Amino acid sequence: MIWNVTRSLSLICFVFWLIIGVFGELGDPYSILGVHRRASSQEIKQAYRQLAKEWHPDKSKSTEAEERFVEIKSAYELLSDPERRSLYDKKGITEDDFYKRPEKHSYFTPSPFDDLFASSGGHFNFQENDITFFHKLSITTRQYDKVILPKSDKTPYLLFFYTDWCFPCLQSAPTCRKLNDNLEPLGINFVTVHSSREPNLSRRLNVHTLPCLVFLIDGNAYVYKHSVINIPKVIEFIKSKFPYKMVTRLKEDNLDEFLEGWTDNRVRGLILPHKIHMRLRYLVTAYQFRHRVAFGIADTETIHLKYQVPLDKDTVLLFNENVSFPMASITMKDIPSNTLYNIISSNQYLALPRLSSQKILDELCPPEWNKPRKRICVALVTEESAAHDPHRQTFREYALTFPYGTEKVRFAYMYHKRQASFIYALKPDGKYIEPVLRVLVFWRRDTSLVRYIWAPIKWELEGPLNHTHEKLAETIMKLLKNVENFPYEAYVTDLFDEHAIGFIKKLLNRVWMYLLSVYDSLGKEQILPVVSIFGTLVFIVAIGYLMSYLVEKEEENIRKKKAEDDKGNNNNTSNPNYQPELKLHELRSEKYNGLVRLLKPGCRTILLILDMQSRQQLIPPFHKAVWPYRKNKTLHFSFMYIERGLNWYKELLQMSLFEERELNINPRNCVGTVLALNGHRKYFCVFHAKHTEKKKKLTKSVEKTTEKDCESGAFIGFNSDTESEPEEVLLQGTLLDGLSNWLDRLFEGTTQRYHINYWPEFPIK
Repeated sequence: MIWNVTRSLSLICFVFWLIIGVFGELGDPYSILGVHRRASSQEIKQAYRQLAKEWHPDKSKSTEAEERFVEIKSAYELLSDPERRSLYDKKGITEDDFYKRPEKHSYFTPSPFDDLFASSGGHFNFQENDITFFHKLSITTRQYDKVILPKSDKTPYLLFFYTDWCFPCLQSAPTCRKLNDNLEPLGINFVTVHSSREPNLSRRLNVHTLPCLVFLIDGNAYVYKHSVINIPKVIEFIKSKFPYKMVTRLKEDNLDEFLEGWTDNRVRGLILPHKIHMRLRYLVTAYQFRHRVAFGIADTETIHLKYQVPLDKDTVLLFNENVSFPMASITMKDIPSNTLYNIISSNQYLALPRLSSQKILDELCPPEWNKPRKRICVALVTEESAAHDPHRQTFREYALTFPYGTEKVRFAYMYHKRQASFIYALKPDGKYIEPVLRVLVFWRRDTSLVRYIWAPIKWELEGPLNHTHEKLAETIMKLLKNVENFPYEAYVTDLFDEHAIGFIKKLLNRVWMYLLSVYDSLGKEQILPVVSIFGTLVFIVAIGYLMSYLVEKEEENIRKKKAEDDKGNNNNTSNPNYQPELKLHELRSEKYNGLVRLLKPGCRTILLILDMQSRQQLIPPFHKAVWPYRKNKTLHFSFMYIERGLNWYKELLQMSLFEERELNINPRNCVGTVLALNGHRKYFCVFHAKHTEKKKKLTKSVEKTTEKDCESGAFIGFNSDTESEPEEVLLQGTLLDGLSNWLDRLFEGTTQRYHINYWPEFPIK
């Protein structure tokens, strides 16, 4: 029951769709001209002339005359072109920008029961099985490697990857049909690949999702990452993957330079379109003939007027060495690809081409020992110099006026130094002949065997030029009658390819293509982590650079400030070897707080105790001992007269010795003492010639009777009552002999420290 209802609904929908398609069809060129679909070209032409006279805007007074005349003209242009008429009869397509035409709504929806209807003998599967369409165009990996990949040098391919039971693949089938029907006439082949059956090919081309389109051109595969059913994006994607600047944009200022660039051995093709955008058919044609023809496109009205071509039609002009007049041209509203291909292929060589590669030699002078019609090649050997341009020009004129044209005789020229290996192999009877400005006439028996003869007279501009022309013509006519008349033969190597890309450039191109393939294969999931890592590295480098820049600026500011300070000091400017001076401050009551009590943490004051009589003898050795430490900003250097600070010094020792009895100090014994005062941590270190840190040689008797250590105060003779053995006499000039060693131990932290609770008051005098 359900089956019958479904079949009935499908039949009703199909009939309704046919009614809409028949009666809703507007703009039919046959109905516009009033001819039958099987009308001949002559009938179409007669109908067009009659209607054009009737509806011409200058003759008809109807308000719809202009619109009707344009419609009649468009219909005639379509039906007068056999290829466009055939394409319209089959698919209703008029040009390669088919995706811009609004599509008719289809009222037929593929049903999952279509296969059942077909297998049961029903006739309700009006649309071809989608999976069958994919299978018909499917290729294998072997076919890809052996056929498609080598052919991509001239023919681009669009590969569609699919698999069975892939519903998005089936939904994109109408789009694939449309791409196949419209891209193939333009020269782009559409093939399919079954991804499940050819997994290696899918991995090679970086196909990650299905369905997927891959554009193959010149051996490079590009993955299309957007929606397959979006035809405008597919066309733009295909256009963007053609070689960069393959078609040059021309204006009035660079037109002459483009046309005169034929010295690269390529014909110049000038495209003058009536639309601004680049049509796909011109890109495909330029790609197919890129080695023989250099194309440029000009859409300015000035260039159209210069060559007197209509603005409402497409025009293609082909130029050889004569840039003032094209050697071939075609003008149509929509130039078919086949017509474009035939015209360019027939005029893809200059009037006098250069034998610059083995491929050009095979095309101009093919091996033909088994062909009845032989082709003789006549080549002028010249140097790659402008001095031989006149010789090539006269030889070109001679080739253009030769009666047999290019069917039997092909004229060319070649560079002596670039093709030296080929030329030097042609030595008649083993004798060397100067080849420059000599004419070589040869016939290729096979790929390596050449039969040849050198013209007896050089091609010179001076002298009997007509005689030279006659001699060469006689030689060619004699050889045309029978190629066996060639007296010499030789085995030659292939010509040097003058257009070959160097190793460095080829390597750079491969690297660039690899980067492009990696970019095409990367998706958002792979790009975001890479961008994140790269951004992090850039941020770290930027921060490091900024920090180093700030440090350099700070150092520069410090140097400038120091230089300014040095300029302000007259002594510094007068003495280039200036060194920071060492200042000795006298310890008095007004400087006591700054030198002792209020010292900053980590700072110390080195204090020398002396009297008025010993000043001249003790200051110089003290200054010399502390001089290496003058740049240390944590040290202060001072001296104190014992006459002024005796009470302070006595109280300081009293606090450090922890003795209740009062000390009796001889001021003379204090002279030469050096104190290291740490005002913040409240301790001091002592240097004296009789200090136990310097001398510890005590006899046993003395050790038993009296302990002479730093706690007793006897090391400087404070206690006059203490009996001791006679000691060596100290001279006033030797009191500071061991100060340098003591300072080293002081900064090493090995000297003894005497701690106090507070700093005593300094006497005011």
